[in-house]
Amino acid sequence: MTQPVKFGLNVDPNTGGLPIAERITAIADASGLNLVGVQDHPYNDGFTDTLALITWLAARTSHVHLFPNVANLPLRPPAMLAKQAATIDVLSAGRFELGLGAGAFADGIAGMGGPRRTAGQARGALSEAIDIIRASWAGEPYSYQGSYYQVPDGRPGPRPGLHLPRRPGDDQQRPDRIGQSRHRRGRRQRRRGQRDLQ
Repeated sequence: MTQPVKFGLNVDPNTGGLPIAERITAIADASGLNLVGVQDHPYNDGFTDTLALITWLAARTSHVHLFPNVANLPLRPPAMLAKQAATIDVLSAGRFELGLGAGAFADGIAGMGGPRRTAGQARGALSEAIDIIRASWAGEPYSYQGSYYQVPDGRPGPRPGLHLPRRPGDDQQRPDRIGQSRHRRGRRQRRRGQRDLQ
């Protein structure tokens, strides 16, 4: 599936740089750029919360789409992240995009109370998070029991206009893999992911 090329700018969520973040976002909005990304490192004591900053920036713009570059899953439980993303999407009139990250800075994550995961565990947790976010955005009650995340009684809402998150490599799936069982494909992706993330 071919995606159109999109262009945008990056905003750092520095507490002392909010006027700069607002100005960069205004420039992107006024000049017709597609995206503004905001890095998500909750353990950085000099940064504001990324999702709160995105909501603030969305209220000050009208065209540009905003996204976390990328949301730190170990510190943002996926059921709650799905609700936050859907809420921002509703508040911004459909201008929120969700980028997901498995968590690259183990010490910072652990220091904030998050789990310390190996590369393979991080990839497995990312896969489970995508399942939960997809279930949340489907709009029906659901439950989920995984190795990393459990949602015994998920009650989703609001319903976003967002596209369902794609797994890494979904748009590059070879025809001979389309019919594979999820288990076989998942095992191969986990092996590949362990190499990619190390």
